[in-house]
Amino acid sequence: MSVTIRDLMTDPALFGDQFGGESWTAWRALLAGFYGLELTKDELTHWQALTGRQSAPEAAHDELWMAIGRRGGKSNIAALLAVFEACFRDHRDRLAPGEVATVLCLAADRKQARAVFRYIVGLLNACPMLQRLIVRETTETLELANRAAIEVGTASFRATRGYTFAAVIADEIAFWRSEDTSNPDFEILNAVRPGLATLEGPLLCLSSPYARRGALWEAYRSHYGKPGPQLVAQAPTLSMNPSLPARIVEQALERDPASASAEYLAQFRNDISAFITRDLVDNNARTRPLVLPPRSGLTYAAFVDVAGGGADEYTLAISHKEGNRTVIDGVWGERGDPATITANYAQIMRQYRITRCTGDRFAAEWPRAEYKKHGITMTPSDLNRSELYIELLPLLQTGAIELPPDEKALVQFTLLERRTGRNGRDTIDHPTGNNSHDDRCNAIAGAAWLASHRNELPRVIFKMY
Repeated sequence: MSVTIRDLMTDPALFGDQFGGESWTAWRALLAGFYGLELTKDELTHWQALTGRQSAPEAAHDELWMAIGRRGGKSNIAALLAVFEACFRDHRDRLAPGEVATVLCLAADRKQARAVFRYIVGLLNACPMLQRLIVRETTETLELANRAAIEVGTASFRATRGYTFAAVIADEIAFWRSEDTSNPDFEILNAVRPGLATLEGPLLCLSSPYARRGALWEAYRSHYGKPGPQLVAQAPTLSMNPSLPARIVEQALERDPASASAEYLAQFRNDISAFITRDLVDNNARTRPLVLPPRSGLTYAAFVDVAGGGADEYTLAISHKEGNRTVIDGVWGERGDPATITANYAQIMRQYRITRCTGDRFAAEWPRAEYKKHGITMTPSDLNRSELYIELLPLLQTGAIELPPDEKALVQFTLLERRTGRNGRDTIDHPTGNNSHDDRCNAIAGAAWLASHRNELPRVIFKMY
């Protein structure tokens, strides 16, 4: 007799003590329907509310996309699904000698990956029958005696090739970010789908919703409420986790309605939109060289964005004007000792005959003093980050700017978001998250503004946050 997902969640000998209570009723209905189990009358009511489908499921589905509010139990469910697919789905008769059926759990960052892995290890160790399956455990992998393995990692298409997948679980997919591409979710899913084909494993995506773009939004837009092998569910936090005090959601809605509607009500945000498309930056980027050498007869400007610490880069962009066209000669980004980088950038500026700089009025005194050591004088700037990006947009739209073929900078441009505040004003910034930066594109925007306003402002602007 095979164990179903419903059995796993309700049997006291398995995980009934954790997932068998009333607070997990909606989750049990959703997962039972996804795997094609016959639903009870109460489960069908939950199924209809969660999926927008009126008819009961007749078969198992290939993909499950879950737009669920924060604190709705997603990480627990991700761990449960990993254990179910690895321990209770036998693929041994379809594996070649030496081949392993891998359940891959991908998370937005290492911290989230570790959290999911702890849930998985906790579930296996809580059940003596399953604990005995563990052959080897590392910080990111569990090898099991049934020729299955569970691996967790951060979202990267480079780390997903060459596997035979029993299942792929994408945790918080709406928040996947990468400095290498503006579409990490689509690229990673394209990379894992061939690995799922051999064993016909499911793709399981869980996330709080975010902006109306990306793989989760496209799945919701295309498949929610419609029959087919791609099942999409949407539910606010309290529907999936009624044990959470309602006041937490109410207070969040009072503080920031737009953010809380996404985080707790599972609504895709309509106050956030992409600011610059990839086609727009590609159409304005030269093919080579990466950096244009200094030329006589040109007046150059430079913009410096000092790193705020952590993973931020200390960046420099240099520009000049040729007729009505603004040219970004190059962009540099470094991490390390700020004094050393300052000395290096000052030397680059001198190569372009740049001797004056303008600094942010809120910048600390240290950068001004450090640049002064190298013969660069600083004066205050007037434009903030959002204003620089807004000034840049018409240059891109009219083809009046030439960008360097710096892939990291071009990706950063495409990740910029336009957010509409409660006062109706727009701000432009990079998304929140550990892998989101705009250091290079901010330096380019500043340098572009300087070149296009070179008769109005000093020739170098210094920016620091």
